[in-house]
Amino acid sequence: MKIGLDVGSTTLKCVVMDEKDNLLFSSYERHFSRIKEKTITLFEEIRKEFPNDGNYYLSVSGSAGMGLAQRFQIPFIQEVYATRLAVMKMVDKPDVVIELGGEDAKILFLSGGMDVRMNGSCAGGTGAFIDQMATLMGITLTEMNQLAKSYDKTYTIASRCGVFAKSDIQPLLNQGASKSDISKSIFNAVVNQTIGGLAQGRPINGKIVYLGGPLTFFSQLRESFNSGLQVNGICPDHSLYFVAMGAALSPMDKMINLEDLIYRLNDTGESKTFVGLKKLFEREEDYLDFKNRHDGEKVSKTEPSTYNGHGYLGIDAGSTTI
Repeated sequence: MKIGLDVGSTTLKCVVMDEKDNLLFSSYERHFSRIKEKTITLFEEIRKEFPNDGNYYLSVSGSAGMGLAQRFQIPFIQEVYATRLAVMKMVDKPDVVIELGGEDAKILFLSGGMDVRMNGSCAGGTGAFIDQMATLMGITLTEMNQLAKSYDKTYTIASRCGVFAKSDIQPLLNQGASKSDISKSIFNAVVNQTIGGLAQGRPINGKIVYLGGPLTFFSQLRESFNSGLQVNGICPDHSLYFVAMGAALSPMDKMINLEDLIYRLNDTGESKTFVGLKKLFEREEDYLDFKNRHDGEKVSKTEPSTYNGHGYLGIDAGSTTI
């Protein structure tokens, strides 16, 4: 049997496939940056699910999977290649793949000349961006999708950066704009960021395939893409697992004993080779000296019960605080 592991920026996806490429097992969960611990738990679950199979072909993919693969000598498959393998096998005559992850976004042009477009270091217009906007509005992601179904109008919202988007959304909330309208506007902003930032003028048409968590979980995000592109894209079965399935489908010539790999994962400590910043103050005396030099005049306070005279009230109504 074959295991495909997709270690994304925020989630861990895994599949087990048999020799005929049938899907036998799948798992999807957030790893909260505890990749090693979550991987161990996942492999132990697979071992219990298939007690008669100890050796597997195993391949790792995903934006956060390379370190794990290098450290434990596991074959690594680049995620774009893995996506293409799975799409070409699972989808009949696809033209374009749009995939949104936790912190990355990709467009794969499969017909009319193979081409791949990916975002850079900014997570604007990805799952992390949507998470941040839902938190700003004080709603869950499920509520956000539901609210967007009953929108009346939309607003222009920046999606390149969460800070810019917040600057657009906070005044709308303060002025009483409905969360339904804002939710739909956020999904539209993701579409504009993906098309404008990645397609860069190349037409997106034909059979469009939607992959990744945001496009799987948010029906209104898919509707926004369909409306913006004037297409009717498809979100295939197991759309969360296409990178993991591509990893499992990739050529592998060496089997790995799962029991041994779990032991090695448990036995290895965490790496401490991080570059840190120097301390701002080496000694307590340095800090006290700095504090004494910069202590300005303090605002005097008066006991309210003993005060006689006029009072002056000042109110600062900021974008988020009063």
